[in-house]
Amino acid sequence: MKLCITGGGTGGHLMIADALSAKALENGYEVIFIGSTSGQDKKYFEGISNFSYVYFLNTSGVVNKKGFAKVKALWNIFRAFLASREILKKHKIDATYSVGGFSAAAASFASLSLKIPLFIHEQNAVEGRLNSLLKPFAKRFISAYDKDSPIKGYPVKDVFFESQRVRKRLKCIIFLGGSHGAKTINDLALSVAKELKKRDIKIIHQAGESDYERVKKGYENLSVEVELFGFTKELDKLIQRADLAVSRGGASTLWELSANGLPALFVPYPYAASDHQFHNASFIVKNELGWCQREGEGLREKLLSIVGESLEQKSKKLIEYSREGVADLMIKDIKEALK
Repeated sequence: MKLCITGGGTGGHLMIADALSAKALENGYEVIFIGSTSGQDKKYFEGISNFSYVYFLNTSGVVNKKGFAKVKALWNIFRAFLASREILKKHKIDATYSVGGFSAAAASFASLSLKIPLFIHEQNAVEGRLNSLLKPFAKRFISAYDKDSPIKGYPVKDVFFESQRVRKRLKCIIFLGGSHGAKTINDLALSVAKELKKRDIKIIHQAGESDYERVKKGYENLSVEVELFGFTKELDKLIQRADLAVSRGGASTLWELSANGLPALFVPYPYAASDHQFHNASFIVKNELGWCQREGEGLREKLLSIVGESLEQKSKKLIEYSREGVADLMIKDIKEALK
């Protein structure tokens, strides 16, 4: 079986691609990746990855673009569509799995044009525009939030389950702003850093590369020790050590934290398409698995109130709720669907 995985742009989509590619290899698939020169795709998969071949095409997002910029983006996707057709034919691909994001457009449409079965994973509680457009033509449409999904759960790398543990007492907190960082979360971390130091709580912080120097200086001025990162590929190891997370509401991070039993305060990115990060986090809050607070006043107070709460009940519920082996089920399902 020869499989193409496509999609990306942000770390959330790429984490799913990584989880699926690992299971594809375990099941004896030959797997290639088609992504974009924009976004995080090259940073994740150029050089070392599970893929036998990786391709990065000149594409970018179309949503929120206007006028000439939108026309240019669509033209680049069309050129990438033609290039994807040649790549798919060259590797004699049997099926394509889209993990969403603008990077997925070219290869997804190319697959449909070549009558190659298309499988889609929707990572968010609110369907993305591209996925909504492609859904009627997909062989499978998988979503952790869709009650009609043939596979329930979210594809998370095994390492998050392997190091799973119940958190009881807060000794270490991790601040996660996503692959690009988040100024709101960075500012929140700095605002509580001295209080956390007083309580002997260690801080791990992924600040994003663009805000790294400012945040580093901020901690130095406060005389607070911190493990500070701009970007890291070893986020799983940092998550394992933490007892509480403060994070954006991106789906991949949300489900990785859940799989590891790590309770979190989610601060959704307010400008995410269709406010999907808030809806992702609302799903967690509704099931009493964590906390959510929008940006604005009261964020610092909310975090400090959580610092004083017991973590054990939520940590146990996260472990009970998370489902292991979803990526493996998704890969094995391809052969079933193609029979």
